[in-house]
Amino acid sequence: MKGSTYRRCSCRDPKTGKELGTSCPKRNGRNHCTYSIRQELPFREDGSRRSFARGGYTNVKAAQADLDHVRALLGLAKADDPEGVQLVAEMLAEVSGEKLPLPDVEETRRRLKAGQDLVGSLTVAEWLDRWLAGKRIRKSGISRYETDIRVHLQPHIGHRRLDRLRVSHLSEMFTAIADGNAEVLEQNAQRRAAVEELATIPWKGAENRARRKALKAALDAMPAFRRVTGPATRQHVKATLRASLNDAIGQQIITFNPAAHVEIDPVRKPKALVWTDERVTKWEQTGEKPSPVMVWTPEQTGAFLDFVAEDRLYAMWHLIAFRGLRRGEACGQPWSETNLDRHSLTVTGQLVQDGWEVEASEPKTDSGFRVVALDDDTVGVLERHRKQQEADRLEWGSAWVNTGLVFTQEDGSWLHPGKVTDLFERLVAASGLPPIRLHDLRHGAATLMLAADIDIKIVSDTLGHSDTRITRDIYQSVLPHVGKSAAEATAKLVPLQRKAEQEEQVRKAAKEAKRAAKAKAKGKKKAKAKKAAKKG
Repeated sequence: MKGSTYRRCSCRDPKTGKELGTSCPKRNGRNHCTYSIRQELPFREDGSRRSFARGGYTNVKAAQADLDHVRALLGLAKADDPEGVQLVAEMLAEVSGEKLPLPDVEETRRRLKAGQDLVGSLTVAEWLDRWLAGKRIRKSGISRYETDIRVHLQPHIGHRRLDRLRVSHLSEMFTAIADGNAEVLEQNAQRRAAVEELATIPWKGAENRARRKALKAALDAMPAFRRVTGPATRQHVKATLRASLNDAIGQQIITFNPAAHVEIDPVRKPKALVWTDERVTKWEQTGEKPSPVMVWTPEQTGAFLDFVAEDRLYAMWHLIAFRGLRRGEACGQPWSETNLDRHSLTVTGQLVQDGWEVEASEPKTDSGFRVVALDDDTVGVLERHRKQQEADRLEWGSAWVNTGLVFTQEDGSWLHPGKVTDLFERLVAASGLPPIRLHDLRHGAATLMLAADIDIKIVSDTLGHSDTRITRDIYQSVLPHVGKSAAEATAKLVPLQRKAEQEEQVRKAAKEAKRAAKAKAKGKKKAKAKKAAKKG
């Protein structure tokens, strides 16, 4: 294909404004003109012509070097590869039109073989959209990825070229998120102060009404209350970006994943604490929970189950409290996988929320698929629940919705997991017991199993954990009497002479106290008899 270098003069006629070209009187000056190149490109698919053109070279040597570079790029695609020829031609046309630097020949060869975009102009935002569109996971997972991308990733780094994304860019993003948190907290504090002030202004009186009106106008102008982006959310944003960039590496679009190397604050998961008497007393005085994750003692769990004994969903509360099913697993448990004769149920699905919508889904992980053994009492509870459900079905007649699930609404339709949580919280509040979340009832089941000295592997399998380390990390805090028993058993292993002497002293003191008490009682009896004799 034709290509050439040529001199070009940009001087214009002062009267007409047209370029003088070869008629410029200064054209023959050594440093007056610049050099340009033009290279014909393969015709477009519709037969129209196109070319690569670039100017501004100070000498013919620099112009010829770039022309040779363009021809080397054209030579990457052979004549028997029409698709490759068109891709290279489109790339050069774009580079020419956008005045982009000429791409490296070897890098372009690699991209062409890998079927990648030849011009490295793919942005992070474009890649994230493409990656998300190709994900084939459950809807709730897609929604979570979409939120991370829309709220955090695209606004902060979406404009950057994917192949030029660096660790420093991600550090800047997370710093900006932290700065945004400080701003949100400040704005929330301002709005809260305004709301509290508004509550103190009386309704009556022209002056008060004017103050209320002005304060409401100020509130309308303030940002609404917002949540900060906590450590767990930041970790999830990082995980989303890391997963997407790993896929980009797999498709040979990039070779380095900066999300794997950026450092952010670790997430410290709250440990489960038991509602001891001391903690209950403090909660009653201050209304504060010692930890986001609280667990009832066996006595408190029993008190709650007694309180809700007549509730329509008692069997669900009982099953979660003793066998530790997750909320979605309990809501989605079918009778077909519940074998009361064999004292077991198999967890094969769940109901999950996407926003406020509910959908059926498989367990999130392979360990979620599991067989859960049932004790005699739980089997009896489920048998009574099934009889009641059968009575409800007969009462509803043709209006009954046959979902085949163990726990349903009164007409047999799906339970909404969010509404189940709301109901549980209302029941806990009405019972007067210290507050726990519905998920904490599952934590309580784990704690009870550990307190019963059940092997950690069995506890982990029952709960559906993928690793016993997860079980240990969550339930380091167990019931107080278990810890005391362990401490006593440990102490008894070490014989101490001092301890024996102390015990002997305690025994002697107890004997002496008993003897003194008897003498005192005898003295009181004699005095009483003497007093009675005098009266007689």
